[in-house]
Amino acid sequence: MSEFWLSEAQFERLRPLLPDKVRGVARVDDRRVISGIIHVVKSGGRWFDAPACYGPRKTLYNRFVRWAAKGVWQELFVTLASAGGPPAEVLIDSTHMKAHRSAGGGKGGRSSRRSGSAEAAAQQAARAHRWRRPATPLLADGWSGCRLPRGRCPAR
Repeated sequence: MSEFWLSEAQFERLRPLLPDKVRGVARVDDRRVISGIIHVVKSGGRWFDAPACYGPRKTLYNRFVRWAAKGVWQELFVTLASAGGPPAEVLIDSTHMKAHRSAGGGKGGRSSRRSGSAEAAAQQAARAHRWRRPATPLLADGWSGCRLPRGRCPAR
């Protein structure tokens, strides 16, 4: 796929919609980064596969994620869509997934299942029961026959 670049007219239309409060180091060329983001999104590739002419790939990814979290992309698309005019191009997504022939049915096994918390409680109770020490009978003098010191013997 060939490189995608926003024209100067397109970028001037976007410029007022971009965040203008820069903290720390000034942002790199917004036109270059936005063109790179659009290229990656259009191509459907990985961020790592973005051409180097758009700048560092980490910059493209970070800018996309941060602006998505702030709602910049949503606001940008809503504003541009409300500007009106017939679209120059209509894109239709024809993505489809193939499923295995047995993927339509439900999961096998018994139909009624215990909830996860009930199952976890039952497993924990079984583990506790399994590892419980048998009671050691005490001798007449109160000694169980344990060789551990008096404070450490579990039978005392």
